[in-house]
Amino acid sequence: PVTDGSRELHSLCAQLEFLLQFDLKEKRSFFGQRKDYWDFLCQGLARRRQEHEGVCFVTSLDKLKTSVGRGRAFLRYCLVHRQLAESLQLCLLDPESLREWYYARSPFLSPQHRAEILGSLYELDGVTFHLAL
Repeated sequence: PVTDGSRELHSLCAQLEFLLQFDLKEKRSFFGQRKDYWDFLCQGLARRRQEHEGVCFVTSLDKLKTSVGRGRAFLRYCLVHRQLAESLQLCLLDPESLREWYYARSPFLSPQHRAEILGSLYELDGVTFHLAL
């Protein structure tokens, strides 16, 4: 199993975060806080399901104060529960929402790149992650 001490885990999470932030449009909340990929994921999942277990778990963690911190916790939760590919796929189903959140260079806006990314993420479902949540 992959644990918190794994160098590959840190590299994987950094790459996932880079991918989710690449060409992300700058958005602000009502109070002026910068929105991040966490906000994109929450919005995308809310449109597809009533409640996502990962979103509920992350929002229950009082120590997390920023969108980036919540996003990182969500990625870890999804890796442990083998839900990353499915969760991201649900967020990528709506082209209008993608264009609302991402500029044209985002790989999520390319059907071919999107399929390749999701295919790779579905392969991670076969990996066991034992991470501190």
